Amino acid sequence: MQQYLQNKKGLVQGVFDKVYDKYDIMNDLMSLGVHRIWKRNLINWMNPGKNKILADVACGTGDIAKLFIDNSSNKNIELFCIDPNEGMMKKGKNRLSNYKNIKWIKGSAEKLPLKSNSCDYYTISFGLRNTKNINKSLSEAYRVLKSGGRFFCLEFSKIQNLSLDLVYKRYSKLIPEIGKFVVGEKEPYEYLIKSIQEFVNQEELKGLMEKNNFIKCEYRNFSGGIVAIHSGWKI
Repeated sequence: MQQYLQNKKGLVQGVFDKVYDKYDIMNDLMSLGVHRIWKRNLINWMNPGKNKILADVACGTGDIAKLFIDNSSNKNIELFCIDPNEGMMKKGKNRLSNYKNIKWIKGSAEKLPLKSNSCDYYTISFGLRNTKNINKSLSEAYRVLKSGGRFFCLEFSKIQNLSLDLVYKRYSKLIPEIGKFVVGEKEPYEYLIKSIQEFVNQEELKGLMEKNNFIKCEYRNFSGGIVAIHSGWKI
């Protein structure tokens, strides 16, 4: 499934080239800090086991990797942080310089530089909607997971409550102006808001996961459906 906005040449790369330096600050401002709770919920649902390998795709500055290690019984477990943006990863490396077991790799969700059947967990947080092709990304996730491996996706979704949806839409209109104040440009955040609006809903994403061979697919809504976490297994 191709995504129209994301297939405009250089658009997504240009967006993150402009915002990576203030990425974490803007995440806190846009979500009022709640993105940290959503990510913690993902790790809690995962409940990382001992000696398990994680591939965190569209890793940003490494929030999920840090939570994974901090909540794992084996602090020396190997994990991969993969992102197409070098500036973002550089910030992550500096921020998590004490976490020596993280391998930072430049790459895209549609073509992962990992061996097949090599990971126990695959996570992608607020990154699937920025891929050019959702099906290719899900197919790659399936490829790199071991048999019995588990896929997790945290992404903006569709709000279930009409009153909350109205409030959220009004707030969303302010985000580009906040971006202009913090980053100096509002255009990247106009793209981000539009990408959220155009992304598939909870049931549609579940269906795409099943189409790409994942089983026992399910999702949990958080904050009234502002975001959802999807889970699926490889057999």
